[in-house]
Amino acid sequence: MTDHKQTEDFLVEIGTEELPPKALKKLSQAFADGISAGLVEAELQHGEVHVYAAPRRLAVKVDALQIQQSDKVVERKGPAKKAAFDADGNPTKALQGFARGCGVEVEDLVEIDTDKGVWMAYNLEQKGQPATELLGEIVNQSLAKLPIPKRMRWGSSEVEFVRPVHWALMLLGEQVVPATVLGHQTSNTTRGHRFHAPQEITIAKPADYINTLCEQGYVQADFDVRADAIRQQVEAAAQSVGGRAEIDEDLLEEVTALNEWPVAVVGDFDESFLSVPAEALISAMAGHQKYFHMFDANGKLMAKFITISNIESSNPQSVKSGNERVIRPRLSDAKFFWDQDRKQPLEDFLPRLKTVVFQQKLGTLFDKVERLETLTVKVGKSLGVSAEVAERAARLSKCDLMSEMVGEFPELQGVMGRYYAQEQNELSEVADAIDAQYQPRFAGDALPSSAVAQALAIADKLDTITGIYGIGQVPSGDKDPFALRRAALGLLRIMIENELDLDLRLLIEQSIALHEQVESSDELIEEIYDFVVSRLRAYYADQGVTAEQFEAVRVCRPAHPVDFAKRIQAVQKFSEMEAAESLSAANKRISNLLKKVEGSLPETVNTQLFAEAAEQSLWNALEALRESVSEQIAAHDYVAAIGSLAGIRADVDRFFDDVMVMAEDEALRLNRLALLNQIYQLFLQVADISRLS
Repeated sequence: MTDHKQTEDFLVEIGTEELPPKALKKLSQAFADGISAGLVEAELQHGEVHVYAAPRRLAVKVDALQIQQSDKVVERKGPAKKAAFDADGNPTKALQGFARGCGVEVEDLVEIDTDKGVWMAYNLEQKGQPATELLGEIVNQSLAKLPIPKRMRWGSSEVEFVRPVHWALMLLGEQVVPATVLGHQTSNTTRGHRFHAPQEITIAKPADYINTLCEQGYVQADFDVRADAIRQQVEAAAQSVGGRAEIDEDLLEEVTALNEWPVAVVGDFDESFLSVPAEALISAMAGHQKYFHMFDANGKLMAKFITISNIESSNPQSVKSGNERVIRPRLSDAKFFWDQDRKQPLEDFLPRLKTVVFQQKLGTLFDKVERLETLTVKVGKSLGVSAEVAERAARLSKCDLMSEMVGEFPELQGVMGRYYAQEQNELSEVADAIDAQYQPRFAGDALPSSAVAQALAIADKLDTITGIYGIGQVPSGDKDPFALRRAALGLLRIMIENELDLDLRLLIEQSIALHEQVESSDELIEEIYDFVVSRLRAYYADQGVTAEQFEAVRVCRPAHPVDFAKRIQAVQKFSEMEAAESLSAANKRISNLLKKVEGSLPETVNTQLFAEAAEQSLWNALEALRESVSEQIAAHDYVAAIGSLAGIRADVDRFFDDVMVMAEDEALRLNRLALLNQIYQLFLQVADISRLS
């Protein structure tokens, strides 16, 4: 048997029309993952897998790929020995048939010992196939599984892909791997930049791919290298004109996916446009034209932009002028919207919300605003916000959605509402709340800082969660069209990180009551509570909290998220204590004993029934700390409470060493269980530490 360990680098590149920029990185990674999975399945060992992606190509390079599968022995199991031979020791028809099926004589078969006795078998030596015979299918399988929502066909071809395909390159070392990929015979040629080097370029071997494309083809195929180059060029371009570039990571990724050979160019626009809010100008530049913006030393938006050209022009001034011409009407539109929107008070947009459906069963955005007016006041009362201010913030909260500016740039919702409210001299806290109601917009985003904004943001998220959940549209899998999971996590972050001591169950109940279409019930309130709190699992996991620690608190179902956070902190502290392992095990044992109890336990412990010194000792220890622990729990000082409770460890250990809990005498048994239950219930006021390992 031969073990084929010789290796060569492998390269595959699919050349296409320009690929969808926002999907490029996802497609390239999925292509590489599919190939990696195919190599594992084919039992072809290999080194590092490199992912390459540019507007007109997806490529994968695999280092040190085994050029042929290793030979292996495949054991084929036949009949049991007792059924393989007759009484005279002659092979039965079953054994003869098995041998024929294997293409061998009976004498070539072997005996194998199994748990069920001796069986007949044949060890077939399977020769490894050359990688060149397997790679075409592996690549095609990976391409077939790419996450492409809608595939297209072109010309008279029956081939389907995300964009028309023009070439397919596949090399194993210096050898072309023969295959047909998306309608194209594979070769060792690629093509360079559409304008700089459209001719065919030969790739001698996989290791040459990046350098050859760069030097001959004006293409940087490595996505991350290209992104870094763009970042550096943008920062340098901004510095060259005395500015500081603001680089949005999503925009950088999209621009990287649009350019094979990026070249930064600085352009200018009329300073009169700076009278428009900076966010609107930035949206016009980034959203429409994929331009980067920059700020001056005072943090003010500059009347300049940076565009990334996909060509090294012999006339950069022409590229600059062309981009300046293109951006001017976009900025003019933004200025027009700004001027038009300010011709009426923000509140005048409110009636138009009656024409926009929030959700068919839950009514319009106007209906949502009416609910928010009530709920924001309720939340705000707990935060010390006057009813008048809370109601005003809620009333104006969605008005900007009907403005011209937000109609053109939806990402400016809230932002423009703040500007329009400031223009008409609304209270600053009302104006800020209109913007901050959407915070946190994404993971790690800032949270609303003022009490009014916090109240509005909580009310807005609660209204969406309780309404959508209440009509049965529970998120499942990847489907969460109303972003309830994000809303739930945002809701919790606002409460926990701002230390707002609010009753989540009560707020859910109050919010449900405002939905005429949702029938309130204790069951629904608890379901929504569970849905919201479950978001904390990943939130705390990111902070190093284990699943067991989280579960120890979750089962106690604290109504206040701030209280939940304090218990988590206490459980983490407890887990570091010397007594943690012993007390966790003891609580688990107590929990298991209590589950066996039929009926109810005595509410009080009868000390007259104590028969062992360890019982009295444990009772004394419990009584000694009961009052202080109760005070600590009442003050929500769970770290101190669990620290106090940890002091009972030695007495608990002694109790379990010396006392037979499940005594035959019923009165004795129930009294001992009642004593253990009091300890267990005291711990439960912090967390169920029996769930810790």
